[in-house]
Amino acid sequence: MTVKYRGTETEVRALSTYVKLMRATEAVTTRTNRHLVEAGLSISQFGVLEALHHLGPLCQRDIAKKILKSSGNITVVIDNLEKRGLVARIRDAEDRRFLTVRLTSEGERLIAGIFPRHAEAIVKEMGVLTEAEQLELGRLCKKLGMGSTVE
Repeated sequence: MTVKYRGTETEVRALSTYVKLMRATEAVTTRTNRHLVEAGLSISQFGVLEALHHLGPLCQRDIAKKILKSSGNITVVIDNLEKRGLVARIRDAEDRRFLTVRLTSEGERLIAGIFPRHAEAIVKEMGVLTEAEQLELGRLCKKLGMGSTVE
């Protein structure tokens, strides 16, 4: 679908590109995360489990940074994972205000079983692009993510 907006050529091109980016993101996310729904996990919950699986125990602030969520949102996500017995919060012995989150054995089993399927789904999705196209898309996404330095 093209943009119906009748602005300048620059505006129409930018809006059209943005719409394509968002539609592609939504489509790829939906296809690559079907197995998460089957496991009863949200994308955020999977992100927490994946971060802990690959990085080890982390404080909530570091988890939030890793998966690009607010500290308030990450608290709810971790609360729900803790209720399911997938993660545990550990208080620091010297500073009781400081909490570290770690996977439980059940959480480790779940993420270890799900992650290979997740990686496979992403490889399949990215397989529609050549190696050069994947590298270029990665470069462009990084550039876009860094934002404009011109004000």
